[in-house]
Amino acid sequence: MDLALPMTLPLAINGRSIGLGHPAYIIAELSANHGGSFDRAVETIRAMKESGADAVKLQTYTADTLTLKSDREEFRIKGTIWEGKTLHELYGEAFTPWEWQPKLKKEAEKIGLDCFSTPFDATAVDFLEKMSVPAYKIASFEITDLPLIACAARRGKPLILSTGMASAEEIQEAVECARNAGNDRIILLKCTSAYPAEPEEMNLRTIPDMRERFGVPIGLSDHSLELAVPIAAVALGACVIEKHFCLSRREPGPDTAFSLEPKEFRQMVDAVRLTERALGIVSYKPSEKEQESKKFRRSLFVVENIAKGENFTERNVRSIRPSDGLPPKELPNVLGKHAKCAMERGTPLSWKMIEGEERNGRE
Repeated sequence: MDLALPMTLPLAINGRSIGLGHPAYIIAELSANHGGSFDRAVETIRAMKESGADAVKLQTYTADTLTLKSDREEFRIKGTIWEGKTLHELYGEAFTPWEWQPKLKKEAEKIGLDCFSTPFDATAVDFLEKMSVPAYKIASFEITDLPLIACAARRGKPLILSTGMASAEEIQEAVECARNAGNDRIILLKCTSAYPAEPEEMNLRTIPDMRERFGVPIGLSDHSLELAVPIAAVALGACVIEKHFCLSRREPGPDTAFSLEPKEFRQMVDAVRLTERALGIVSYKPSEKEQESKKFRRSLFVVENIAKGENFTERNVRSIRPSDGLPPKELPNVLGKHAKCAMERGTPLSWKMIEGEERNGRE
């Protein structure tokens, strides 16, 4: 498989290269898992770092920038874990106060984490630009909001687009919108917008197809609780992994049901890094340790005592381990020939022991 990407610009976030051949960029999503406490948010960010995250992602909205305060049926949530709430109620509970966000970014940067956010309207983009975020993330539900995508894309920073619910045509429109705004630094995240998502809904085989179809790095935004899902995604070429993170799922909150706890997140990161090491490169050369194992390959040995001049037969020559004798493929060339000298059982066979082989230049 040709893994080359038709990229026109190198893609990096804060100097960290994103793409095939580089370690997966692992994003921990804070979302609403601060429980309304700034101190809890800081504690969670520190736990993200200890759990192996490369970046923390925030969300920048208010209930009023996302929806209307209304009790009409259209604004009531049905069929999800937030059943019965209005959209305004959910977002009023889940939002991260904007005044916290510059402070949270400083806290993250102090411990070596990148920090950026998902804007949900132009005012959020302007706010985040003043914070000097290193990238923008567009949520799956906003992938059809082309004016918002163009607004973020015009800032010239890496643009990460989640693709949950989107058709191939909608994804193409979003990518073209960003490129038409002058930004080709695009990352697409395969995503299933169910909370939590079930493994059989993930369709991870779409990842290499997305890479070929759209010509940009592909990652995974994962709302499942399964550690195997991001590992499989990395094996299929995902170069970004985004997971929601909480200190404990026992704590109430709108997002804890599909968030990983610190120990789980650490296990995921370690497994991803092990997977990357195991993937390695395309190679048909034996590894250094395999070279040592070569001595246990089969080769041709004398398995019965042989007198000088005696014929070699399938009875007195066999292919056995170890590899000190002639290669097994030479057995047809040995059978029927005569021993140049007497040989005892257990002798590795060589050409110099076979009459007439000096004429073939094999001695």
